[in-house]
Amino acid sequence: MLMQKNIAFEAVKGSVTDNSGQMSLKSLFHSIPQEVLQTGKALFWEGDAANHLFELVEGVVRLYRIIGDGRRVITAFLYPGDLVGTSLQERYLYTAEAVMDCKIRRIARKNFHDEISRSACLRPDFISLLCQEMAAAHDQMVLLSKKNAEERFCSFLLQLISRDMTNAAGDLVTLPMNRLDIADYLGLTIETVSRTISKLASRNILVPVGRHDVKILSLKRLIQLSGNGDDFSLENCHSCSIH
Repeated sequence: MLMQKNIAFEAVKGSVTDNSGQMSLKSLFHSIPQEVLQTGKALFWEGDAANHLFELVEGVVRLYRIIGDGRRVITAFLYPGDLVGTSLQERYLYTAEAVMDCKIRRIARKNFHDEISRSACLRPDFISLLCQEMAAAHDQMVLLSKKNAEERFCSFLLQLISRDMTNAAGDLVTLPMNRLDIADYLGLTIETVSRTISKLASRNILVPVGRHDVKILSLKRLIQLSGNGDDFSLENCHSCSIH
């Protein structure tokens, strides 16, 4: 785990504004030095005292819980720009672990909430962030309870596309996590994930490229098979060059 650093937050004029001059949650982290979190290392463990919030600057982090029978359930993947540990609970509800080498910034929870309390601009942003997290949790519940393996995997690829985990052309999706991670996130076995990829490849919807990339051959079909037709379109997926 990273060394716990007691970095004081300096609430000086200008330190809480973004590039447009407006106050934002992420701008609270701008003056804080970056730390490196190596692959496989935990940022914090489930049950640890929730003393800090974190901004993910580079890399990918998985959030997971261990359920009663010892199985791991990955509840989310976080990407650059995401904030970690925003729950109002006194202890972290999950473990946050680096999928790859990451860079993060941390701020003491008390300092963060002091800034929220002092700023009428930041309070709505924080409430919006909590609502987004609730919506994401609801989407994950629907994915696990209502969708079959193919729909789950296609939905997962669309999530990655929406987070810009693609090449410049938009047709090559990067999967930085391994297939066990994907299986634990989608509530499937590794074998089912592999079979699903092979099935989609045989239908010319995608083709695996190496260990961590998938080339999308038909974005339209991917959206149809995800069961998310109302939420995704060729227009709101940035990779419009895919046919």
